[in-house]
Amino acid sequence: MTSVQEKIQRIEKAVRLVYDRREGPIPLHAPCFRGREADYVQDCIHSGWVSSVGEYVSRFEHMVAEFTGAPHAVATVNGTAAIIVSLVLAGVREGDGILCPAFSFVGTVSPVVSSKAVPIFMDSDPANLGMDPRKVERFLDEECTRGQDGGTYESVTGRRIRACLPMHAYGYPADMAKLLDVCKEHGVLVIEDAAEALGSRYGESHCGTMGILGILSFNGNKTITTGGGGMILTHDEDLAKRAKHLTTTAKVDHPWDYMHDAVGYNFRMPNLNAALGCAQMEELESLLVRKKEQAGRLEGFLEGVESVEAVSPVTGQANHWLNLVRVPDEDRDDILNGLNEQGIQARASWTPLCDMPPYRGYERFEIRSARDLYASVICLPNGVLSDDDPSEA
Repeated sequence: MTSVQEKIQRIEKAVRLVYDRREGPIPLHAPCFRGREADYVQDCIHSGWVSSVGEYVSRFEHMVAEFTGAPHAVATVNGTAAIIVSLVLAGVREGDGILCPAFSFVGTVSPVVSSKAVPIFMDSDPANLGMDPRKVERFLDEECTRGQDGGTYESVTGRRIRACLPMHAYGYPADMAKLLDVCKEHGVLVIEDAAEALGSRYGESHCGTMGILGILSFNGNKTITTGGGGMILTHDEDLAKRAKHLTTTAKVDHPWDYMHDAVGYNFRMPNLNAALGCAQMEELESLLVRKKEQAGRLEGFLEGVESVEAVSPVTGQANHWLNLVRVPDEDRDDILNGLNEQGIQARASWTPLCDMPPYRGYERFEIRSARDLYASVICLPNGVLSDDDPSEA
């Protein structure tokens, strides 16, 4: 039987072989600047257009729309802002129920609560880490009733189930076909949290383009970064126009007068950040190829290590944002401690949101797999590194 120490040594060796680094720290993820980032940012500075008005913002939106296949893309200051505005665009009202994944980063649910909607936590499908459509269907069938207006309402609380917010965990595509069918049948809108899924696809569709709205994130630890930034994706031209209006403080266009026709937000992405994003988009294809190759090598190096298994996508094409590995529950913390002591920046997966102090009081439905994933899945590095890469854990 392989000891915990042997597992640590084998995993460390595998990660170092992937990166061809025999010693020194390896960050979980680090931004990769190998293109024209400095040129574009300097261009912003020299032009004076550094805030949310500037040519790089619209250029970045166009590049992301073209890459993802979304007809419309609206840049925001971060992914959280993108979710907040998407909830407004979807007509979410105070007290509405939003189906949220229990297994996700906290950035999925915090905008729901800040919008005064009510999260209802759904369990995960252990095969793809995403929201389990079978349990979603059972919840809507068994715990809810259909109203005369076509909406679905919780039988006990009478709360309208307004939207479903599936998240493509670590860039692994959720089972969107089934989720979309279930939600459509029950009159529930779908907003995709594809914050970590740039470059991930479900069938022919890019993640974030299958619901009424979808969001991306460009935080410093994502596949590409704008320093801080997000994007709203949609097929609906009217929603896109309203998204841009609301994220620009809902200001009515006028050469000198200040008039705002709705409650808006100062959520537009600055030109400086968009300039960085344009250069990053030029490198995206090569980054995705490299990350896929590294993920495949790691999986090969880990073959034969007892009770250590690389997590591979089972629905669609993942972007391999991070490398995920399943380990025995009882070994998880020792393995994480050992890897970090050796300079391999490994992390646990997310504590289920329904078990976190701010969200324990909200409803949850048959949560089991999310807790199992937390207990057994660890995150290993899969960045594209240079010799002096900083950590962006």
